[in-house]
Amino acid sequence: MRIIGGRHRGRAIRAAGSGGVRPTADRVRQALFNILEHGPEWPALDGAAVVDVFAGTGAFGLEALSRGAAHATFIDSNADALLAIRRNAASMGEARAITDLRLDATRLPPPRSAVAPSVVAFLDPPYESGLALPALQGLSTRGWLADDAVAIVEVGAREPFQPPLHHIVVDERVYGAARLIFVRHA
Repeated sequence: MRIIGGRHRGRAIRAAGSGGVRPTADRVRQALFNILEHGPEWPALDGAAVVDVFAGTGAFGLEALSRGAAHATFIDSNADALLAIRRNAASMGEARAITDLRLDATRLPPPRSAVAPSVVAFLDPPYESGLALPALQGLSTRGWLADDAVAIVEVGAREPFQPPLHHIVVDERVYGAARLIFVRHA
């Protein structure tokens, strides 16, 4: 797996050896970032803070840093995954631009040690887990997201997803087994 755009294009992303991680396909990440970069209704990544929830390999947040984000917060409950993310960020010279937090994404505290609020949130829970909704609710109600933020939720192509109260789906795309849902606070 590699960074697909920006100043770190082509750099390898190494995953933790503990398994259990389902990385998002490069073509899906490319499509997601094309949508973010070319859609006039999205907040700009340049200089922004982003949060990558259920971070796994950290590919979304690392890609955002490569494309101009100033800071990425990575949230995962797996210590090995967070260690791999720190190592990948360091190899790209981005160690100072990240915060990694070992947290249960469905029970988020307020962002005390993270750069917040974020303008873009990436949520990539295990497919068919039902974890996207409580994680997005926590991000929204605990001060992790800016007022104009967009959350991109990746779920299985046929997996049901209903946004939390006061949120609307503004775009949705299916790429093979993955579905990207773009959500905003209403």
